Parts: sequence; structure tokens; C-alpha cells
Amino acid sequence: MSTEVAASIAAKASRAAKAVANLTTEQKNAVLQSMANQLRLASATILTANKDEVAAASANGTSAAMLDRLTLTPERIEVMAKAIEQIIALPDPVGATRQIEQRPNGINIQKRRIALGVICMIYEARPNVTADAGALCFKSGNAVILRCGREAIQTSLAIAAAMQQALREHNLPDEVVSIVPDPDRDLMLALLKQDQYIDLVIPRGGEGLIRFVTEHSRIPVIQHYKGVCHLYVDQSADLNMALGLLLNGKVQRPGVCNALEGLLVNQHIAADFLPMVASALAQHDVIVHACKKSLSYFNQAQAIADNEFGQEYLAPEIAIRVVDDMDGAIAHIDQFGSQHTEVICTADSANAERFIREVDSAVVMHNTSSRFSDGGELGLGAEIGISTSKLHAYGPMGLEALTTEKYVVTGNGQTRS
Repeated sequence: MSTEVAASIAAKASRAAKAVANLTTEQKNAVLQSMANQLRLASATILTANKDEVAAASANGTSAAMLDRLTLTPERIEVMAKAIEQIIALPDPVGATRQIEQRPNGINIQKRRIALGVICMIYEARPNVTADAGALCFKSGNAVILRCGREAIQTSLAIAAAMQQALREHNLPDEVVSIVPDPDRDLMLALLKQDQYIDLVIPRGGEGLIRFVTEHSRIPVIQHYKGVCHLYVDQSADLNMALGLLLNGKVQRPGVCNALEGLLVNQHIAADFLPMVASALAQHDVIVHACKKSLSYFNQAQAIADNEFGQEYLAPEIAIRVVDDMDGAIAHIDQFGSQHTEVICTADSANAERFIREVDSAVVMHNTSSRFSDGGELGLGAEIGISTSKLHAYGPMGLEALTTEKYVVTGNGQTRS
């Protein structure tokens, strides 16, 4: 039964994708504005559904980080609507053409950007993904199948209903933005086998979900296992700047994937910097896991062994290590990082450039907060996810990452000898 239902959902989305592919940029933007308007109009309905789901999740012992992602407020719904309006303002990647070459025989070769087709989003307690993914996929010419986790299904259904109302206003099928009404795992497994209809799967959630989807999918998967982000404070760093980057990256919103989980401190400044860190983190009740070289600077830190780094806490909690030099920092990141976001604080431009060049991460930053590792903050509009695998996208994924290119070859009758 699950296979039949999945095949029906996927086939309808595939047909709907053809309707989107024929729309002009102006038509797509008009639909997107209707989506933003409908979200605002449906705010009360969405919040009612969300309130019930947050209460149920809290009663079931859901973590603080997950509850934060699940919870919507009038302000967060307005942010969702404004994110759609930001997408309207972005250039449409579909149809963009670049010249490759004109061959000696006269044939002309170009590459033209096209939609992927059908994208399946699989996510947990993140109802905002429903709006973000729906809008991004639509602007980039794709249909999307949204499979939300059980914790947020009613909220996501309410959001999708608002977006589908906008589609109907413009004579487009609901299946352009379809949501799987049943979070049953067997149905999700069946969807992952629909490679004849679905072109890409993007899971967003915990590491367990991403690994499960990757292991069971017949369809290419964009992977983002976890966000273990580090700040390395170099010998020449402005210590006040470094402290600001640390606090913003760790305590501003600790439950998100671009929050800092590790602090690396050059040994030559440890005696000056770590007392500042200890005082500041204590004021924010941050739990500290300290290496043996840094443990004495903290009153209540927990000792951490050299092989215990690399945890994604998603909480007011951080691991701290004193390193000998840049080599030690890069070696630590190579071993324990997750290819998400890494930050260096330094006044030495050569060290900054070396860090940027040698650290293997989707986003590398110099003297700025890890919290800017986000599609919206990087000018992409609402992001559909952050890829920590390198095919076909790396880092925050906006509109262009939801398209590909095809060759367009024109001539005047040339034949190959």
C-alpha cells in the first residue's frame, strides 16, 4: 500500500513540475507574493496547530533545541513570509545561458540553466522548512514533495495549505507543493525508491535521519550530517573581538547547526584569553568541556579526553582545546570538524589566507561569527539546506543549487565525418 501511495504522490509531483517549468519569472514572482500573503492570512490557524504540537512535544520530553525549532510565533511566521518576499527579489536562475565555445566547424555550444524537476524534502520538527523549501523549489522551477516529521505534521500541513491556496489562485496544481500527510516510515521508504519521478532528496534533521535516508535512497541525496563548528583564536587575534565571536557563535542561539561547538586557542595567548572566556561563559551558564591544558582556567569545567572532541551539543555547552599553533588547529578541525563552518580570528592576513585555503569546510570565515553561515545572511534568500557533501552543492543552498545545466548546441546543418 505504501508503495502505491508513494508512487501516486511522486507521479503527480512530476506532472506538476512541468507546469512550473513553463512559467515566466514574473508569473513565478506573482505566485510567491500570493504565498507570502496567504501565510500571513493563515497565521492564526498555523499558530493553533503549532501550539498543540509544541505542548505534545514538551510533554514527551523533547529537547530544548528541538522545541526551539518546532515553535512558531507571529514574528517567526512574518519572518517566513518576508523570506518568500526576499526570494522574489532574487534573480531567477532558470534560463540563464552562458557561452561555451564556437567550434571550428561552426557549431555553437552553450549551457543553459534548468530546473532539477522534483525535489523531496525530508525533515523533522522544523515547520519553517515547509515554507522555505516550497518557495525556493518553486522559484527555481521545481515541484517539491515535503515529508515532515510526526512532531510538526499538523503545523506543516497548515503552512502547505496556505501555499496551495496561492497556487490555486494562479491556476496551478496543489502538487507543485505537496506534503505527505502521513509521517509513517514505510511511506518515506517507499518515496525514496521513486527514482523515476524524484530527482533529488534533501534531508534536514539529526544525524540519524540523514544517515537513514542516505542508506535507503535510490535517489541522489544532499547530506548534512551535523554542524560541529569551531572558532580558532590565533596568536595575533584581537582578544575582545575573539570573545565577541565566541559569545555570538555559542550563546545567541545554541540549538542551530551554525552555532559554535568547539573553541581552539593558540597556546601563546591562552593565559590572557582563557580567563576572559571563563568569566564570560560562566555568566551565560555554558557547560565547558576543557582539555588538560585549559582545565585550570575554569571553576567547574569537565575534563575532556583527546579523543572525545567532535560532539554536536546544540545546547549551551562547548569543548575547549589549547593548540600549539595553526598546524594544531587545522589538524584538530580535520579530525573533528564536520565540513560545515570554521572560523579563524586573527590579525595576520597570511595566517587567515592559509586557514581559508587549507581548512576543508563548506564555509570558512575570518573575523566574523559562525552564525552568518546561513543562506539568508549570505544573500541567498531562505536556504533549503546546507550541504556538507561536495556533489552537487557545498554549503548553504539557495536557488542556483536547485538547478543544473544542459548543453544547447546549434548549427546550420553540420554533420560529423
